[in-house]
Amino acid sequence: QMISCQSSFSLPHLVCRPDPDLPICVEQTVLVWFPLAFLWLCAPWHFANLCKKSAKVVAGLLLLTAIAELALTLGEDYGPSSDSTAQKHPAVLYTNPVLFAVSWVTPRCVDSGSLFVFWLLQVLCAVFQFQTLLRDALNKVLTPALTAPHLPVLRIIALNAYLSNLLQNPEAKATFLSRITFNWFNSMVIKGFKRPLVQEDMWDLNEKDSTQAFCQGFEEVMAKELIKARCSLQKKQNKRKTKSDHQNGLAKGVSQDVLVMEETGKKKEKKKKKKDSESEYPNSWLVPTIAKTSKAVLLESAFLKLIQDLLSFASPQLLKLMISFTQDKSSHAWTGYLYAVLLLVVAFLQSVILQQYFQRCFILGMKVRTSLMAAVYKKALVVSNDSRKESTAGEIVNLMSADAQRFNDVTNFIHLLWSCPLQIILAIAFLWIELGPSVLAGLLVMVLMVPINGWLATKSRGFQMENMKFKDKRMKIINDILNGIKVLKYYAWESSFEAQVQEIREKELKVKRKFAYLSSVSTFIFSCAPAIVSLATFAVFVSVSPDNILDAEKAFTSISLFNILRFPLAMLPQLISIMTAVSKKRLEKFLSGDDLDTMAITRDDSHSAAVSMTDVIILFSVSLDIKPGRLVAVVGAVGSGKTSLISALLGELHSLKGHINIKGSVAFVPQQAWIQNATVMDNILFGSYLDEERYRSVVDACALGPDLDLLPGRDQTEIGEKGINLSGGQKQRVSLARAVYSSADVYLLDDPLSAVDSHVGKHLFERVIGPTGLLKDKTRILVTHGISFLPYVDEIVVLVNGVVSEVGSYDGLRASKGAFSEFLETYGKEESTQESDFEQIEMLPEGLEPQADGCPEDIVSSTLKRENSLRHSQRHSKQNGRLRKNSSVRSKKDSGDKKGQRLIEKETMETGRVKFSVYLQYLRSMGWCFITWSFLFYFIQNVAFIGQNLWLSDWTEDSVEYFNTTYPNHIRDMRIGVFGALGLAQGMTDGSISASRTLHTSLLSNILKVPMVFFDTTPSGRIVNRFAKDIFTVDEIIPMSFRSCILCLLGVLGTLFVICLATPIFTAVVVPMAVIYCFVQRFYVATSRQLRRLDSVSRSPIYSHFGETVSGISVIRAYGHQQRFLKQNEDTIDQNLKSVYPWIVSNRWLAMRLEFLGNLVVFFSALFAVISRDSLNSGLVGLSISYALNVTQTLNWLVRMTSELETNIVAVERVREYAEIKNEAPWITSNRPPDDWPTAGNIHFENYKVRYRPELDLILHGITCDIQSTEKIGIVGRTGAGKSSLTNCLFRIIEASEGQILIDGIDISTLGLHDLRSRLTIIPQDPVLFSGTLRMNLDPFEKSSDEEIWSVLELAHLKDYVRGLPTGLQHEVSEGGENLSVGQRQLLCLARALLRKSRILILDEATAAVDLETDDLIQNTIRTEFSHCTVLTIAHRLNTILDSSRVMVLDSGKIVEFDSPSVLLNNKQGHFYAMAKDAGIRGGETSKPTDISTDL
Repeated sequence: QMISCQSSFSLPHLVCRPDPDLPICVEQTVLVWFPLAFLWLCAPWHFANLCKKSAKVVAGLLLLTAIAELALTLGEDYGPSSDSTAQKHPAVLYTNPVLFAVSWVTPRCVDSGSLFVFWLLQVLCAVFQFQTLLRDALNKVLTPALTAPHLPVLRIIALNAYLSNLLQNPEAKATFLSRITFNWFNSMVIKGFKRPLVQEDMWDLNEKDSTQAFCQGFEEVMAKELIKARCSLQKKQNKRKTKSDHQNGLAKGVSQDVLVMEETGKKKEKKKKKKDSESEYPNSWLVPTIAKTSKAVLLESAFLKLIQDLLSFASPQLLKLMISFTQDKSSHAWTGYLYAVLLLVVAFLQSVILQQYFQRCFILGMKVRTSLMAAVYKKALVVSNDSRKESTAGEIVNLMSADAQRFNDVTNFIHLLWSCPLQIILAIAFLWIELGPSVLAGLLVMVLMVPINGWLATKSRGFQMENMKFKDKRMKIINDILNGIKVLKYYAWESSFEAQVQEIREKELKVKRKFAYLSSVSTFIFSCAPAIVSLATFAVFVSVSPDNILDAEKAFTSISLFNILRFPLAMLPQLISIMTAVSKKRLEKFLSGDDLDTMAITRDDSHSAAVSMTDVIILFSVSLDIKPGRLVAVVGAVGSGKTSLISALLGELHSLKGHINIKGSVAFVPQQAWIQNATVMDNILFGSYLDEERYRSVVDACALGPDLDLLPGRDQTEIGEKGINLSGGQKQRVSLARAVYSSADVYLLDDPLSAVDSHVGKHLFERVIGPTGLLKDKTRILVTHGISFLPYVDEIVVLVNGVVSEVGSYDGLRASKGAFSEFLETYGKEESTQESDFEQIEMLPEGLEPQADGCPEDIVSSTLKRENSLRHSQRHSKQNGRLRKNSSVRSKKDSGDKKGQRLIEKETMETGRVKFSVYLQYLRSMGWCFITWSFLFYFIQNVAFIGQNLWLSDWTEDSVEYFNTTYPNHIRDMRIGVFGALGLAQGMTDGSISASRTLHTSLLSNILKVPMVFFDTTPSGRIVNRFAKDIFTVDEIIPMSFRSCILCLLGVLGTLFVICLATPIFTAVVVPMAVIYCFVQRFYVATSRQLRRLDSVSRSPIYSHFGETVSGISVIRAYGHQQRFLKQNEDTIDQNLKSVYPWIVSNRWLAMRLEFLGNLVVFFSALFAVISRDSLNSGLVGLSISYALNVTQTLNWLVRMTSELETNIVAVERVREYAEIKNEAPWITSNRPPDDWPTAGNIHFENYKVRYRPELDLILHGITCDIQSTEKIGIVGRTGAGKSSLTNCLFRIIEASEGQILIDGIDISTLGLHDLRSRLTIIPQDPVLFSGTLRMNLDPFEKSSDEEIWSVLELAHLKDYVRGLPTGLQHEVSEGGENLSVGQRQLLCLARALLRKSRILILDEATAAVDLETDDLIQNTIRTEFSHCTVLTIAHRLNTILDSSRVMVLDSGKIVEFDSPSVLLNNKQGHFYAMAKDAGIRGGETSKPTDISTDL
């Protein structure tokens, strides 16, 4: 070899000819050692990665080739035919196959990137050796022998055999080539193209991408960072404290002059206060946490980004060489082809690296979002009550959705923070090489733009903060509306709340408009930036010295460098505007809030008492000791602290001092039952294992047997969100069953008997709670209002104003003549009747959606109607050509089937292409005028851009001919003129805002007009999702996508136009490429769109489950089930990630293919330039290639943006779906009643029949009756008799199927709903309040004066309480009225009714949650204040209606008795008599309720 190297072949001699070649010596040394050096460098890393996955067949094939290669080399060197004098083969040919064989002999090998690159290099190097061999053969006319160096060619074939081997789980087993080109994703794309994808098609997540895997690390780091942040906060506070102490000391000695300065001081004080309050929580720990958790990925992606940035500067250099090649006609043709190939290779490498970088960033973004969501959820489970009050459920959901998403977006682009400045520096350096110091002129322009940017960014941040505030406010009201929708309908208050939302929305849009103007100004500056910069640079360059000639080489290299500059310059301000500062603050504040003090309650089993409280401050200091196995009743008036006592025992109440000890585990039954959206059985088991026998005895003891028989799937029936398809009593019994089944040691029962009928209450006390019940050996603390149970308890605790006033047995306390005996004296006689007849109201949790638009009791019909409604909507949906998946809907016949019936449909999901009408609707809501204008401006802008570059290409030609000084002046003028047109590309902003307004308004006003049944069968999370996520998309994302789409489309067309202008032959390539492009795009969009839809649909359950958790937080904590709920949350998020992950990959899959197309455009434009270089001038070559270099990105963006647009326009589709749901009857019709109607209040039912759906049975069978003015009617009947249906019919919540109701002679079905509902008054069962002021809750339309409001508050016995509040009537009611006790809420509802002054009052008896005293007040107020009204009372406790004028007894939807109580009680065969007997009321005692025997 040394001889051949010293021979006369010198390199220049071989290369500088039309058919270049490499010297033999280079071929046999450099080309052999180069791939091997690479393999040896990678060997350690490769061996470490071995033994992971199996690929035995291929391992075998490649092993055989390696051994064959070794054998061949040995044969050639030492075989019988070998020439002993000839030089032996170099050692490389031995070491290479040996190394190879060793690496493949290892079992279960992995397809390694390093080996792949090694083979590739070896093949490329062997090509030169092969062609030398061929040349020799052709020259000597010999048959070439197959020598060892050419075996790699065989090996690459084996490699390809391996690559085409498709495997089941694509990514985990994907080969290297498949991984870098995302080929493994093909199967999903093809499947998505053939038919719409569904959740079942999604692949399982890789272990490392699951929620749990990432969150674990995140939480560990977060804990450490939080400790650091808390320490530094503590230091700050201590510093501030010492400083303020110091100042106070000085202040004492200051004279009166200070008063003059006070005014200015106040302003500063305000600012300082604000600043202090902001930093009252540990801050600046979230970003470090994220960085530390994901440092490996961040470093890896940074490395990829760096290489990609460096590669992007290779293209302009190649362009420069290319132009000089076209100018120098003497250079060999192969150099041109070499440059063209190099352009392709560089571009391809750039694409591969860029996509790998993006893949890593997007996956990281997904993980960051996930871990933040999981962290917020986990925090919500442990956060203390004080911290929890600071943010409403709506705000916490916003943290999970909007703020986590912000972080996701930022993570995608985080590397641009250093990459943009790097690109700018490199570009300037290269420009300096081209144009010398003239670059400084351009640089100066850029520097001047920085402060403008800074100003724009801070302004836009301010607008965003403001916007977030309005969004939170709006979502809070919408949550309220959805929670209290039934009350809004009863009171006809929808329009007031609609106005409130619209007002906030208008403010939100106003801020949006300012933001839009701001961003259009910044867009303008940035579109002009490169032009002004290049203009300044060229002008200075040419003017500085007559020797400076602007030729094509300089001009177009500079232009392509300026094009590279455009991206970092445009991205920097956007980075500032992707604001996480706001989200970071909100998340840090919530996540660093105080946790519940787990040490507040000790679990010391050595104590003699089962429960002991020592000096615990609730309202005042409380001490209590409760022995194991005792039943203790807690009694007291409303607001005396009974629920607070239970909260303290659960550790929910922050106690300043004192000590609580509980022996053993705790079970808790809250006052308002909390039910999960799961089957009845799951609700009772609550995560425990099923023990058939115990389960049956619990169901039996809690009287759930008969209820389960009524449900279509027995205990497998799915209960709707918030227990919607159960009555209040049933929910309470399920809640009790859950506690009993958990078989804890201590039971805290917060008034569970109030929500059930009397005989059921009696049953529950006997079988479960009382001395003979299932829990007889357990410690039970029972908060109750029922006096009749008190004789059977072991001990009674009497609370008065938060202090334990007495403790003792029933008899002992009666004898002691204290507060308890007074209480009994006053209420005992009257209430004992009621209490023994404990037929009490069925109460739904307040602020939660009340039950279906019918009676809470009427279970059979309600479940039936739902089942049919589901079937009906399925039929209906199929006609609409929609695909709705709902596997569990089945007909009544087989409802005995094991699986329960689903109440809540799977969320419907459009499939297939987005209909064109959706785009039209969006464009229409924008306004056609805007669209035409904005398109026109974009078009002008593009033409200007092309014109400017063509002008430049002309100029560079002139520079050869003329001397260059005559040109610049008018060029400069023309350029500046042309670019001025860009500023007008502003038309879009106003349009998109009017679209947002139109769509939100139609959604809101329609949701308020939808019939009640819609809210019963639709989880609120789903509706909230429409108002939050989808409206956000319409507001912010779609306008951006629209703008980008138009710009990209024009950009691509412009580029193709310029290339075809330069090399007309290029048109031949355009057509096939366009076909491929459309093909790829069709494939991708079908899959991507469906993945986005799956993402939206699988996101709703995350928020629904979260909302459910927040409302049941105290129950979950009491049972200690936090871990189980965390796990469930992780699973729900994982379900969502299953569609997010493929979506991310689908974008990379597309980008790879499109960039490859773009790279081909570059390649062909260069190739044709080489082919037709004789006819082309260098200016046009420069122009067409510099354009082509830009097209890759634009092409990619075009598909991304069109599909992004199509994907996001789904939001318009989803909003439209809810904006087009069928409404209930119109609010106001042409037939208006007189202003004072109803004057008398006569109600006449005439053969009135009602069914929930046309195809269902009747629930009221021809009711006919007359109710006279001012009559007081009691309505009674067993569960399911149709009591509540009757009142719902008066309000037309359900419409009649036959017959009519006349009120004062007017048929109510002819009136508008608002005219009807606003003239009737109802006091509903559950007191619903809305967040806002007290005054707003009483009078949302502000029709009444303050005097009137104070007078009704006095009548409702709330005047003293409201007077005592610091803000009086303006007192803020928190979400769902949580800062008032249930009794106070009930009194507020009474005040509402008093204020309406209508002649007809419906009282859905609402005294369950109220203590005896308050109940008495309400009854008296109703008797006196409503004496001139017609009052219908749905009674659950008979004694309340014994003084009615008449009693209506309903049974199975018919009136069976209707007469005065005394007559009915004397009819021994009657229904009423039987009920009264059950309740212990004797005939003839109607005027005053009597004492009864208290045997249970």
